[in-house]
Amino acid sequence: MIFIDRKEASLYSPMTLAFLGDAVYGTLVREELVTAANCPVKKLHPASVKRVRAEYQARAADNIAEYLTEEETAVMKRGRNAAVSGGRVPKSSNPMEYHKATGLEALFGYLHLSGDGKRARELFDIIRKTTEVMDK
Repeated sequence: MIFIDRKEASLYSPMTLAFLGDAVYGTLVREELVTAANCPVKKLHPASVKRVRAEYQARAADNIAEYLTEEETAVMKRGRNAAVSGGRVPKSSNPMEYHKATGLEALFGYLHLSGDGKRARELFDIIRKTTEVMDK
């Protein structure tokens, strides 16, 4: 893997960080689901889709906000405030959710790119615990 220092990572556009963060976050979701239960893909896929949707990610962003450093908060805000490609928001979410989700993805992309997978995992664990409570 290629990692860069945080200063250089912060120079990447928030949408580029979100592009990478989407994959990082999605992988963490899939790892969680697979390790929680060895079950058929037809059950894993819908559970994964639920957790990577903008609505869920927006709640996740809210749930970790108090645990973020100033630097992480700044990255997430940059992602949240970035112009959405083509100005289009998926039908399954509203603009506010979509922007929050983009901010969350930018943060995970930033952490991954700067080699801080441990911190990404810590934040993901908080998301997992706090959103489980909300789903019940």
